[in-house]
Amino acid sequence: MSRIDLEMNPVDALRADAIGKPGKRVFYLQGEKEGQKATLLVEKIQLQVLAQGVQKFFSELSTEKPDLPPVEMEWKEKDFRLSSPLDPLFRVGEIDLVYDPDLDLAGLVCREILTEDSLPEEAGIVRFWCTRAQLQALAEWIVELAGRGLKICPTCGQPMDPEGHLCPKKNGHSKK
Repeated sequence: MSRIDLEMNPVDALRADAIGKPGKRVFYLQGEKEGQKATLLVEKIQLQVLAQGVQKFFSELSTEKPDLPPVEMEWKEKDFRLSSPLDPLFRVGEIDLVYDPDLDLAGLVCREILTEDSLPEEAGIVRFWCTRAQLQALAEWIVELAGRGLKICPTCGQPMDPEGHLCPKKNGHSKK
């Protein structure tokens, strides 16, 4: 299989979504440009860290470039629903957030997770370039999406399975 090296600059759509029931969901990141789609498998925590990084990015950007016009965006949940077919190019190991000040575009640089036998130069890479408004909307949606997962046990802070939870702080007694 040949190495994937894809750049979508800029994307028409940038989506994140999950398929499955809470606790068993599979998360995806998808970009689309002129009908071409790139779908990647991601972990929930990767999306959550991305959303936090986006918040930090906007905070730093407003300090460094105070004359930059503020982001004006409005998002709808349907805008982040995955588009078929869902044929992931690879599982993401790393997501970097970059910024091109000349074009005022942000980029998500997604690198394929490496196996024991893989060399770094063999890892696939997909770059999704987007507007600041697209990035802000994606980050806000990710926060909403992540919040739809399993409830968190107020005692131990661990996710609670809908069938019951063996809480370590309650000596393994089940809590529903």
